[in-house]
Amino acid sequence: MEDIKFVDLGRQYQEIKEEVNVEISKVLEKGDFILGNSVKLFEDEFAKFCGTKYAVGVDNGTTALELALKVLNIGKDDEVITVSNTFIATTLAISAVEGKVVLTDIDEDTMLMDTSLIEPLINEKTKAIIPVHLYGQMVDMDKVMELANKYKLYVIEDCSQSHGTTQNGQKCGTFGHINCFSLYPGKNLGAYGDAGVIVTNEEQYYNSLIKIRNYGSSVKYYHDFLGKNARLDTIQAAVLNVKIKYLNDWNKKRNHVANKYFELLKNIPEIKLPKIKENNYSVFHLFVIKTNFRDELMDYLNKFKIPTVIHYPIPIHLQKAYTNLGFKKGDFPITEKIADQIISLPIHPNLYDEEIEFIANKINDFFQEKLNK
Repeated sequence: MEDIKFVDLGRQYQEIKEEVNVEISKVLEKGDFILGNSVKLFEDEFAKFCGTKYAVGVDNGTTALELALKVLNIGKDDEVITVSNTFIATTLAISAVEGKVVLTDIDEDTMLMDTSLIEPLINEKTKAIIPVHLYGQMVDMDKVMELANKYKLYVIEDCSQSHGTTQNGQKCGTFGHINCFSLYPGKNLGAYGDAGVIVTNEEQYYNSLIKIRNYGSSVKYYHDFLGKNARLDTIQAAVLNVKIKYLNDWNKKRNHVANKYFELLKNIPEIKLPKIKENNYSVFHLFVIKTNFRDELMDYLNKFKIPTVIHYPIPIHLQKAYTNLGFKKGDFPITEKIADQIISLPIHPNLYDEEIEFIANKINDFFQEKLNK
């Protein structure tokens, strides 16, 4: 058996190699490297995939969040509520516009934002909520939108791990006012470098976004406001135009991998498997289990060249970069608890059944050995 990879982009490339090479060659021959035809084609296809009116390609997912905040006029000292269990990009975007990061804890079962904790954090300075759809499933968006409507707040969905996820049949990226996806290579839909995309149903936001990503300009050398250089590269769009055709199928294959894990690991009492709510279709960007023997298990699996990752070992409120927020250990007990328990197992559309079985067998062996000691 060849070495198992946590994400195997090499196998994926072999599957779509000819199509990708053709599309990249077209861009090279045409020479339209900046905001070329492939960018608009991708934006149209991604909007169609999500079920939104508009999509705007940008240079990465962090920028996507920042631009969304800017377009909504969220800035200095405006409070934005999000979750401590996330990648730092979520909060960096808030900090980039000089907003105030307001954090909340998570639901222990889903490990997503606990929406019951949001309302007490809302005050006259609160301007937006950023729910983060981690691991491939969604925060309770009915509750988020109920609060947003009640208090007249903006909602920006961070969909960076949830391309194609649905809740009650509605896709992520269609609930909030402006919603953001990372297209980092390891995502369910990933470029061959950094990339991101923003979706919205509001024409006014769309018109602002296409200007702000391009120096505040829609006509060359005419600048309506202070923008950024945040454009999606045409070559990356060409790659994404190939990949998006396979996304639904790849998400189904991720579910196949997840279902195999569920079946093979269900009898280990020392493990808590992912909890998927009944009204959610998860696209399993990650398969995250919890165990009190996390570090020992990771060391054991490493002996058999089985890669694992922790998403994420240090919550935002305990990051050195955010000491200015004034949080301390114990402020978000559920987030802190799971940070010491979680382990992400390999999952991608090209993971073979025998590899899944090998991983599961080794996990079973580890706990059997502990039982026999």
